[in-house]
Formats: sequence, structure tokens, C-alpha cells
Amino acid sequence: MKKKLVSGIGIAALIVALSACGGTNGSETSGATTEPEQIFSQRCASCHGGDLSGGYGPNLEKIGADKTKDEILSIIHNGQGAMAGGLIKGEQAEAVAEWLSTKK
Repeated sequence: MKKKLVSGIGIAALIVALSACGGTNGSETSGATTEPEQIFSQRCASCHGGDLSGGYGPNLEKIGADKTKDEILSIIHNGQGAMAGGLIKGEQAEAVAEWLSTKK
């Protein structure tokens, strides 16, 4: 009984944490910003930290040293680990991937 309760609480905590990542429903509206810092702040900072230092999600301060723009874009589109794919789409995803690829 106790193990089921602890497992249930852990799963609930994970669902809450994942639902916080992204900030909105992931849809792009016309006229939406393509400023990568602003997009990151609105959609990614809750998990990766406003300063890219990490938190629930991994540290991204030097992600460009390990991953190319295309690899980062693939992670944004498809997700990785606990991160769901598609939190950012279209031109916004391209802009964030380009910006993160410069972090070395």
C-alpha cells in the first residue's frame, strides 16, 4: 500500500513538472515573436532556468559546444528524456535552435 502511494505521488509530481514546461499549449499564433530569448523565457525557462543553468531540465549554457543547430532543433521537435516534443514550432523553434547553438 505504501509503495503504491509513493509511486502515485511520484507520478503526479512528474506530471505537474512536465505540464509546467512550455508555459502554453505549444501553438503558434500569427505575429508571435521570433526573438529567441523571449521565446526561451516564455516556453523553456521554467525547466531549463532563465539563465540556461538548468533546473528540472538540463543545463544549456554550453549546449552549442555539444550539439549543432539541427540536433537542437530535432530535440525541440521530437523531445528527449522527460521533455515533450513540439513545445515550440515553426520559425520560433528555428530561432531558438539557432540561438542555443551559439552557446559554447
